[in-house]
Amino acid sequence: MSTLNSLSLIEQINGLAAGTFSATELVKAHLDAIDRHRALNAFITVTPELALDAAARADQLRARGEATELAGIPIAHKDLFCTEGVLTTCGSRMLSRFVAPYDAEVVTRCKAAGLSMLGKLNLDEFAMGSSNENSAYGPVRNPWDLDRVPGGSSGGSAAAVAARLTPLATATDTGGSIRQPAALTGTCGLKPTYGRVSRWGMVAYASSLDQGGLIARSAADLAIGLAVIAGHDPKDSTSARDLVPSYRDALDSPLKGLRIGLPTAFFDHRMSDAMRTRLTTVIQALTDLGAAMIEVELPHIDHAIPAYYVIAPAEASSNLSRFDGVRFGHRAADPKDLNDLYTRSRGEGFGSEVKRRILMGTYALSEGYYEAYYKKAQQIRRLIKMDFLQAFTQCDLLLGPTTPGVAFPIGAKTQDPVAMYLEDIYTVATNLAGLPGGSFPAGRIDGLPVGFQLMAPHFAESRILNVAHQVQQVTPWHHDHPEGL
Repeated sequence: MSTLNSLSLIEQINGLAAGTFSATELVKAHLDAIDRHRALNAFITVTPELALDAAARADQLRARGEATELAGIPIAHKDLFCTEGVLTTCGSRMLSRFVAPYDAEVVTRCKAAGLSMLGKLNLDEFAMGSSNENSAYGPVRNPWDLDRVPGGSSGGSAAAVAARLTPLATATDTGGSIRQPAALTGTCGLKPTYGRVSRWGMVAYASSLDQGGLIARSAADLAIGLAVIAGHDPKDSTSARDLVPSYRDALDSPLKGLRIGLPTAFFDHRMSDAMRTRLTTVIQALTDLGAAMIEVELPHIDHAIPAYYVIAPAEASSNLSRFDGVRFGHRAADPKDLNDLYTRSRGEGFGSEVKRRILMGTYALSEGYYEAYYKKAQQIRRLIKMDFLQAFTQCDLLLGPTTPGVAFPIGAKTQDPVAMYLEDIYTVATNLAGLPGGSFPAGRIDGLPVGFQLMAPHFAESRILNVAHQVQQVTPWHHDHPEGL
């Protein structure tokens, strides 16, 4: 029974369809695994009753021949997707008692597909972080080495998938928060095009950058999951109306003649020899599959980090102003007056990184500095987007590293915010441009996993999944897993 959680998503689907095991047995196996691996701190809330009830319904429907393909398959949600009747904390003391009165659109679609929610996953507070050390519920630990970070902000999602606690996890990406933890845990993560997945019910960090997505064990698993959550939502004014293609049908398309761009800025002297070796192996696999490699320029890419860390905190300072101790969220005890209520509620409810970004953002938006910082950052954002559009006139998608290196030890960068921010150096640009991006395993360095990143034109998620899937047909890296799991 306990080995059922080691099956891939596709294997679980096939096993349920064949009657090899029931949805109830499958969910129990995952709940047992969650209990055994509490040391990872991947979950903030576990919902066994809800998961087993959904599994029982799936078994009943399957017995009548009425079940959907995914009925009874386990899933876990990053804890900033609202879930009706279940705690939604955003990893913050500010929302430590907030029970959402409704489901996020992503959660609604997962329920409609018959998926069984195992619980809510740990994350950096309000998705602000690159290591999952900023959670009010403690850091998530990397299954490959419990003394190292899993990446962030979707560290709980990545660790849970890597440790076989769930075959599929929702996640969000504002500047690399799906792709970076996927790379550091040896999993696969996809950030869709901005607007491809509804943000309704997804607690906002930076509204023009946030995008929901998924972490799973293979590109094929991601294709199955993306078909569930993608599509227009009239409740989200930024939701795209473009039709959702069949991601699974595109997986087996041959790569012969495909042009893959290698941004020179990603392959310069800053790349370590070990990372270069891993990327060279990926490039060779793609070349053997018939793809052609082309060097391309992204002239303004070095400005992505500073532009991002003006725009994102500015939007955060606006979005998080609603948490004031009045309507919902943490409320300070016995305030002397309204100003004391605001000051102490926010001071007690928010962690240090959230406070830092709120202050940075408020400063950038303040009178006398808006033109110099926020407006300039938005101009740079436009230049970066145009660089990508120009590059895609020369190639079909771009390839590069996902992270500068392997997972670093817990505590190694907590006193150096700039060093922490530079962990997103290869990922933030795709968010600024609203492009889709994915990270996929590229082997290991000193025993720890690293990933390669694929970036494509708007709404070309199928192309990313196709290329990654073809690489995974000729390489073993996505099958690697931490010892004992």
